[in-house]
Amino acid sequence: MRSPMRSILFALLSACGLFALLSARRASALASSGQPADTELLPETPPGFSVPSHEDVNSFAKTSGENFKFETEVHRVMNIIINSLYKTKDVFLRELISNASDALDKIRFLSLTNSTELESNPDLKITIVADKKTGTLTITDTGVGMTKANLRDNLGTIAKARAACSGTADFMKKLERNSTSSDLIGQFGVGFYSVFLVAESVTVISKHNSDAQYIWESSSENGNTLGRGTQIIIHLKPDSLEFTDDERLRKLVRKHSQFINFPIYLWSIRTIEEEVEEPVEEPKPESDSDETVEDVTDADTTTAEPKTKTVERRIADWELLNQHKPIWTRPPSSVTEEEYGEFYKSFFRDTLPALAHSHFKAEGDTEFRAIIFVPPNPPYKFLQPDEPQGKNVRLFVRRVFITDELSNFLPRWLSFIRVVVDSDDLPLNVSRETLQKNSLLKLIRKKLIGKTLDMLSKLAENDELYRKFYKSYRMAIKFGLVETKSAHKKLVRLLRYESTTHDFTSLEDYVGRMKKNQPQIYYISAPDAETARNSPVVETLVARGYEVLFLVDPADEHLVQGDLKTFMGKPMQHVGRTGLKFGDEDEKTAARETELATKFRPLTDWLREKLSTWVDKVRVSMQLTTSPAAVLSGEHGLSPSQERLYSAQLGDRDDPMFNYYMGLKRVFEINPAHPIIEGLLAKINDGREQEIESIPYLLFESTAIASGWEPRDRKKFMFSVESALRLIVGVDLDKKPDIKVEPAPEAEASDKEAAAKEAAAAKESASTDDDEYAPDPYMLLHEEL
Repeated sequence: MRSPMRSILFALLSACGLFALLSARRASALASSGQPADTELLPETPPGFSVPSHEDVNSFAKTSGENFKFETEVHRVMNIIINSLYKTKDVFLRELISNASDALDKIRFLSLTNSTELESNPDLKITIVADKKTGTLTITDTGVGMTKANLRDNLGTIAKARAACSGTADFMKKLERNSTSSDLIGQFGVGFYSVFLVAESVTVISKHNSDAQYIWESSSENGNTLGRGTQIIIHLKPDSLEFTDDERLRKLVRKHSQFINFPIYLWSIRTIEEEVEEPVEEPKPESDSDETVEDVTDADTTTAEPKTKTVERRIADWELLNQHKPIWTRPPSSVTEEEYGEFYKSFFRDTLPALAHSHFKAEGDTEFRAIIFVPPNPPYKFLQPDEPQGKNVRLFVRRVFITDELSNFLPRWLSFIRVVVDSDDLPLNVSRETLQKNSLLKLIRKKLIGKTLDMLSKLAENDELYRKFYKSYRMAIKFGLVETKSAHKKLVRLLRYESTTHDFTSLEDYVGRMKKNQPQIYYISAPDAETARNSPVVETLVARGYEVLFLVDPADEHLVQGDLKTFMGKPMQHVGRTGLKFGDEDEKTAARETELATKFRPLTDWLREKLSTWVDKVRVSMQLTTSPAAVLSGEHGLSPSQERLYSAQLGDRDDPMFNYYMGLKRVFEINPAHPIIEGLLAKINDGREQEIESIPYLLFESTAIASGWEPRDRKKFMFSVESALRLIVGVDLDKKPDIKVEPAPEAEASDKEAAAKEAAAAKESASTDDDEYAPDPYMLLHEEL
């Protein structure tokens, strides 16, 4: 609850802000005006409304002894407000409407125990009237109002010694000592000071049920024009007359105050379209004649539909500005899915309903209500370095919009969600810069992250919806594993992968399907699932019924090397890297490996010598079935996906780090049962190595490409392919194509001279152009893209 805001607010107004009294420029009493003007001359203000006259205020000021001089302190307060509390002057309307809402809340609360409180005016509302002629803006509420004693008592609380305004000086000292604290904000109603960002002076009229009506510029009475409530008349500065424009006021109210509990009306002059009947010309009477008029039966008569036309008409009337109701204040069980969908589309300006939502009320250290939405499509530049920050969380305090520019409020991986937060605990009269330092925001942030994870976990139970979500937002989950360590357990269960046996599986489900004694979670990284599926290194695993996960995002490699090394006690193992285990190896298997290694040692030694630039080890493979060979990375080497990523990030050929990673050697495995490998071994055993000199490199690079690697030397690889083709066809390796190329004819001397003159003229013309309008080739290229 706010401290006695109404009383204290007017105390500050009286003590430091009543410039009307200092200058004696404005009037005090509301005088009754005549009836509305003719419809052709639409009234600027509603019937019975007028601004206090200049002469009345002068007379009241002369007869009243309650004059104060606070010029120095007011300047200091204004300096703090303009430079510290409020970034824009637009907020003044938000503050005044919030104060009015508080007054209405209070009278409604009092009426619960005493129904007579509302008899003086049962219509609880807020009205706004802008008068361009007088340069005033008037905000009126039918709230609790203030008594003269209340105003005097609260004035004494701040002013203490009225002539010196020592209370304001004390307030200034406290505010300066606590410049980093928001404890004082709201305690003295500082939010009301925002009105002086746009006002030259302010007139306040208030009526409480238990007292007469007063104009707080003197102690004089002025009848009872309000019935009950408070009216604030703002005499705008010349540079703030924009706030007499109806459309400007509409936008401000709908931005900050559209969810206030009480109706807010604006007296507006607007144009409407309506259908009117066109006048029908009466048929001219026919001249008298002797002709016989025949009887006309009902069947012969037809009734012509009247013709209409659309006309524009200007009207002056009260316009309701806050028609939307805050659905987050209702219990979730009372809100339908259609209401959630329509609210999301209108509030966040989307064409489709949200994919999922979570509506809850948080209690405990801080209380707030919130709705979290998952948009159907990712936002613009989602997770890109230049992604626009903020705007995804809209913060309200007691249904008053405060800001949607809470930078770094949520972690970056959650930049896709859209959130409405309404807190009763946060201070209202502060700027967003001050608000971001409030410790309650940290508690709100923590609860929002937790509720978002719960919402996504529930969404994952719906396979169809979660597939749509994961297609758009899988990178957010993977970024979250890196950014938010505390959410690791929940986020890792949200991961989904395609595999050799399933198109959409979680790690938890994979572990549940593992073979007996399987010691590792098998995966392969590749640019896409098709490349992974056709890789030679998965052949034996597929043949034996093992499931292999396909990791096709660059972020996956980063995860399995760091935050995702193990899951449920099972280590992640790249099947294209050394260290693969099946869990059923025995002495028979080891003996078989030793036997094959001995048999093929002549070939493996020869291949190691020929491929020494690129290969560290050559060995007999136990996991190949149909392919002749496979290329693997070492235990600490780079996988194909990692190598492509490093190549893109460290593409400078002179970079030592790039050269180090590109120079890492690989492991070359051969299939002892493949005919090509058996044929190569026979050639080596027969001493006919010269016949297969080009085979090692060609076999290595082609196998590497099949395993997802990029060729180390494209030119050499293409030459090897061509040499192999020449041998197959029986063509001499050194024979060149027999083709004659005729040179292009030289240009005539006269043509050269003409071209030179044309180029000189073009250069001279270009030099006279203003550089500001010269086309930027980079911008042109960007537009083309």
